[in-house]
Amino acid sequence: MRRLMLNCLAASLAVSALPARPSAQRDRQEGPLAPGFIKRGQARLKVFGFSIYDATLWTEPGFSATRYAEHTFALELQYWRTFSGDSIARRALDEMRLQADLAPSTGQRWLTTMLGLFPDVQPRDRLMGLHQPVGATRFVFNGQVLGHVEDTEFARLFFGIWLSPKTSQPGMRSELLGETSVGPAS
Repeated sequence: MRRLMLNCLAASLAVSALPARPSAQRDRQEGPLAPGFIKRGQARLKVFGFSIYDATLWTEPGFSATRYAEHTFALELQYWRTFSGDSIARRALDEMRLQADLAPSTGQRWLTTMLGLFPDVQPRDRLMGLHQPVGATRFVFNGQVLGHVEDTEFARLFFGIWLSPKTSQPGMRSELLGETSVGPAS
C-alpha cells in the first residue's frame, strides 16, 4: 500500500506542479501528491539574506516529528538559485555528518550515490525526496523520477537535515513541522 502511494506521488508530480504558498495560507488541505497527504509546513532557507530554496513537507495524518523515520512523507525543495548537483550532494553529506559519525567508506559511498542522482538546478526547479519507513528514499526532479536509495540509515540522516533535532537550521525545522507561523514570503 505504501509503495502504491509513493508511486502515485511520483506520478502526480509529473502532472501537476506544486505552487509555493506563503505560510499564512498554510492549511490542512490535501495536497496534489496523493490522497491522505497534507501540507505540514513550509519554510524558506536564506543565507546572508539571499533566498536559497523553499522547502515543503507533506505528511500523512498522525505524523510524529520525533519518529519521522517511521513515517511515509515527502519533502520538496524549490530552488531560487543555480547550484550544481555536485555542490548539493557535498552539502547534503556535510549536513548528514553533523547528525552522526559516519565511517569514511559510508560517507564516500553515499556521496557517490548522491553525485549520480542530484542534477544541477536552476531557479524554480523542484527536487523532491520521498521517504518510506522501510528505508527507501526516492528522488524526483521537476516531475521526473531520478532514482532511489535503499538504505535506512541514509534515509534517516538525509531527511534529518531538515527534520532532526540536530539540524543546523532549527527555525526551518519548526516551520516545516508546523510549529511556527513564519514561512517563506510569496
